[in-house]
Order: sequence, then C-alpha cells, then structure tokens
Amino acid sequence: MAAAFNGFGQKAIPLLKALDFHQSREWFLENRDLFERELRDPFGDLIETLSERFTAAGLGLRGDRKKSLFRINRDVRFARDKSPYNRHLSAILSPDGTKMEQGVFFVHIGLERCFAGVAWWQPGPSLLLAMRNAVATRPGEFRALMKSLKKNRLELDAEGCMKRAPRGFEHVTEADLAAATRNRHFAVRHEIDPAGIYGPALVDELVDFALRAKPLLDWGRAIEGQVE
Repeated sequence: MAAAFNGFGQKAIPLLKALDFHQSREWFLENRDLFERELRDPFGDLIETLSERFTAAGLGLRGDRKKSLFRINRDVRFARDKSPYNRHLSAILSPDGTKMEQGVFFVHIGLERCFAGVAWWQPGPSLLLAMRNAVATRPGEFRALMKSLKKNRLELDAEGCMKRAPRGFEHVTEADLAAATRNRHFAVRHEIDPAGIYGPALVDELVDFALRAKPLLDWGRAIEGQVE
C-alpha cells in the first residue's frame, strides 16, 4: 500500500530556487536530506497515490517511485549549458509503468511553472503516420475527439507544430484537419497553481484532469493497436 500523498513540503520550491542558484554538487549533497524530504519523497507518494487512483478509474496508467521519477541531474553530455541540475522535478505514469511507452500522464513541478499533461509525445514514425492518417481519413472520429476535449475544457497542445504540411498530407486542406496533421505530438495540458502543491487536494485535481483527457488516450490507443 502506497503512502498517501499529503502535499509537497513548504520548502520544495525554495529548494529548487536555491539549487538553481548554487548549481553545485557539494551544495546538493549538503542538502540532500532536505531535497528528499521536501520534494522527492512526496513526489513518490504522489505517483503511487495517482497510480492507485488511475487503476481504480480504469485509465490504464501506473507508476512507482523508483521507475517513474526523472532524475534531478541534467544530462549535459551534448548541452552547451553545463549546469548539473534541473530547475524542476518530473515524472511519468504509463501503461506499463516505464518511461518508454506512449499515451502517458506527465507531472512537472518547476520554477517556471507546474503542470500535468496527457500525451502521445513525439511518437515514433509509424505511430505518428498512423495518427496523421486517422485525422485525414477518419475526420469524423477526430472531430468527435476535439468536441469531447473542448467539452472537458481541454485543447490540443500546438507546441512544435510543423509550419508546412508533412509529405503525403498536402491534400488535406480543411483548416482543423490540416493543422492536426502538422502536429509532431498529440497532447493536452493542465496548469497547476503552485500554491496548490502543498496539500492532498492535488491528487483529486490531477485525477479529474486525467479523466477529462481520457478521450485522447482512447483515440490514440485505438490507433496504436492497429500499428504493427
């Protein structure tokens, strides 16, 4: 049984600010206990509480504190910015509990913003092609998805959208369908008020968002099931 999520520590965001200021391994090691108590361990509780709630709701998303959390350390091998630590902590819940699947739930707690997402994020070429084909050849299903999301106060994220039609989709001229075929991913987001991360009500907020985003999960899973 997972430990119930009772909120992040009051020093969670100040800790991220201090870590970003120092960007020092020595400073981090001196404050590791505080990082674990205020941020990492509560995040683990949140993941496992959400996993239980998502399972009960039939969302097909799960995770745990060992597999789902991303490291606070940055991968700087090919980056110009060699700062060793991220300005945020994040996690993924997925169909199999790993970070390798598509159709996932994402949580991000950071200095610039806090948000959650449900996404088919940069899917592989075969799945992305299948999704674009679904938009172009079954427009009724796609428009029904858009209607459901709008009813649920959500809309597709336009970040990273191509400026021109991808090859093979130049014939799609209806504005809503043409825009969708230019997507590199299919995702919706929910902004989290940073003031709301310190209490257990965050769980209900995120479960509500995941349920509102379920039409996108269902649409993508139906397409994924047809891709070899």
